[in-house]
This record gives sequence, structure tokens and C-alpha cells, in this order.
Amino acid sequence: MLKTLSYDVVVIGGGPGGLAAAIAARERGAERVCIIERAEELGGILQQCIHNGFGLEVLGTDLPGPAYAQHFITRVYQAGVQTLLDTMVLEVTPQRVLYATNARDGILEIEAGAVVFSMGCRERTRGALAIPGTRPAGVYTAGTAQRLVNIEGYMPGRRFVILGSGDIGMIMARRLTLEGAQVERVLEIVPYLSGLKRNYVQCLQDFGIPLQLSHTVREIKGNKRVEAVVAVAVDERWQPIPGSEEVIPCDTLLLSVGLIPENELSRRLGIAMDPVTGGPIVDEGMGTSLSGFFAAGNVVHVYDLVDWVTMAGEVAGRSAAAYALGMAPASVYRLRVVAGDNVRYVVPHLFHPESLAQGPQQLQLRVREPIEEKVQVILEADGVEIWRKTERYVRPGEMVTVKLMPDLYDRLKPASTLTVSVRKPR
Repeated sequence: MLKTLSYDVVVIGGGPGGLAAAIAARERGAERVCIIERAEELGGILQQCIHNGFGLEVLGTDLPGPAYAQHFITRVYQAGVQTLLDTMVLEVTPQRVLYATNARDGILEIEAGAVVFSMGCRERTRGALAIPGTRPAGVYTAGTAQRLVNIEGYMPGRRFVILGSGDIGMIMARRLTLEGAQVERVLEIVPYLSGLKRNYVQCLQDFGIPLQLSHTVREIKGNKRVEAVVAVAVDERWQPIPGSEEVIPCDTLLLSVGLIPENELSRRLGIAMDPVTGGPIVDEGMGTSLSGFFAAGNVVHVYDLVDWVTMAGEVAGRSAAAYALGMAPASVYRLRVVAGDNVRYVVPHLFHPESLAQGPQQLQLRVREPIEEKVQVILEADGVEIWRKTERYVRPGEMVTVKLMPDLYDRLKPASTLTVSVRKPR
């Protein structure tokens, strides 16, 4: 017989965003809150991130990933949030009915007053890159290698090349070196760093690991096991430059070439998606285009810091609770937030000026190209400049945050678009 459950707020995903959303929903007044997590434990990717760097902004302390996760896991259970672990969500209907399954209960039907999507993201694989060559053992994503080393206690190789300068790849370059492996180099197809500068300094420079920009892997060599990769320089259109090929002997290739938000459930519901981020289009409360559905964390766009994922989860959880309890604001007026000069995307995509009455709101953006000198971030309401601030530099791998203060309300209220641009001073 089909088992039916009912909750005010259901959170899909028990990583940092989902944990924060569940706690915030309870604190906002939702009595029945449940986290559905497909893994056997809460915490998400944090459980394998044993390096420090978590909690500086949210907790005011520097913690390794598992300790940061445990702080919120403890709070989840103290708040009385229910959990369904080792449980897979199969389908979600527009009426907020979820169908899930696990080995204990079989098929579950779960009714929700509001739903928060917090499924995180996944890594791009070799298949997404279409690297020519044989298909030997020894090709891993950086996150898979991280789990093998930090959770399973298994070294996937001894001599590595890492493709992509994303944060996980650079962190694994350091981790593998500490375990005695030889990291030959990190290759990056674009002419600038993809991850945080601090990880470049602490994980590559401090350990003497070379980084080659405007380079990629053209071919993988080896039959049963990777024996070498062929590296090649690329031009401004990412096309290989003839004569620049170099064979690099190695037994393992790690891929750190980007993350993709997990949005299969969102897409099947018909929720409006941003083709640039791969995540749902959201407003400042993390509400999606479908009433009663909210999204938080890397399922919306890929963040630099887990602390920011936590903050986004708190916003989504509060909004979901307000909706489920009939306390959501009635206003339907909203601005469309537009990416302007040298801006790749801005989140949130939609903005209600009335939300400024509750206090400052924030926009987060990524630039298209790095500018290693002073630049200005400019806001324009229907083409008229209303605000600007100076940044020392901007880089695609580092998000820029814009804080909207309540005194901007009068200038935003009559507008239909808010354009965010990043320009060099004139």
C-alpha cells in the first residue's frame, strides 16, 4: 500500500543549501519540515572536503568541510526537522506532490506546502569534452578522485595531469602532492584562472605545481591504463595551435572542467531555466517561475564559497515557509535583472523593489573577462544610472556581490529593467 506523508516544507537535497533551508523554514514557523537526501548521510559534498576554508563568513571560524556540515546537521536535528535518507525522489508534480523511493518504505507519496530544490551540482566528464584517444583506466573527475582519497583511502594514481583550473582541481593538486604523488602540471584552456586566486597561491604556487594557461589536452594515450596525454596550446578561439603539441607522461588524468547544476526535476516540471547558469530563474526570495517552488545553492548557480550556499539556503527556506503558511507577500510587480557590459550572468534574475522594505538585498554576478585593475560596477534602471561602486579587480572565477540598499527603492519602483555592467573608469 502506498505510504503517504505530508509536510509544510520539503527540501530535496541535504547538502549545505538544503540544511540551511530546512533550519530557516523551521525558524520561520513551518512545523513540519523534511529533508529528502539520496545519500546515506546528510552534508553532501562537504563530507569529502577535509581541507579548511569553510565557515569564515557564516560562523566566523575556519573549519574543514565535515565540521562545517556537522554544525548544521546538529542544528537540523535540534530543530526537529525530519529526514528521509537513502531516498531518491522520482517525480514532483506542479501540485507539490512528490514520489520517492527507498529500501525501507518502498514508494512514498509526499504532499508539500512548498518545495525547496537543493540538489547541488555535478561535474563535467570526459564525455562532455569529447577528448580524442583511447579509453583507458585512469581518467577521473577531480571530485571523484577527492572522494577516493579522502573517504575511501585509495590513491587513484601516482603521476597526474589535471585539466582545468577549477577550485576542486587545484585543491586536489595539493592533496595528491601531500600524499606523495607527482602532479606534472595543471592545464587551463582559457587565458585566465577558472578558480579562486587564493587556491592558486595555496595549492599550486606553494607546492611548485606549474599552471599552463591557454592549453588543453588534445589526446589521451594508453591502452589498459593512461600512459600519457598530449597537451597543446590554443588560440583565442580555443583552436589547437599546430606545432605546440607536447607529450606529458602520466598514469592519471583529472578533469576539473566545470560544474553543472542538477536540475532534471526542475526541467521536468517546466520551471523556467537560465541557459547561462543551467539553473532556475529565481527572484530575490529564491522563488522559481512555478508557484510554491524555491531553489537554493549550486542548483541555481555555482558558488565560490559554501558559506554563500548556506546564506542562499536560508533565504529559500524562509521564503518556502512563508509560502506554505500563507504569509508570502502579495506583490507581483518585479524588475527584470539584465546582464550588461562584461557580465556573464546575474542572480537573482527578477527583483521585487518592495523587498527593500525588509532590509538590504543582494545581487551576485560573474564577469565574462578578467580585468586586473580598478573597475566600476554600475546599476542602471531603464538605462539611467542609479548606483556605482569601484572594485580593485574582477575575475570570472570570483563572484562579485552588489548590495542594494533601501534608499534605492524610489528609483527602482518605476523601472522595468535593472542592468548590471562592469566597466573600466572613463
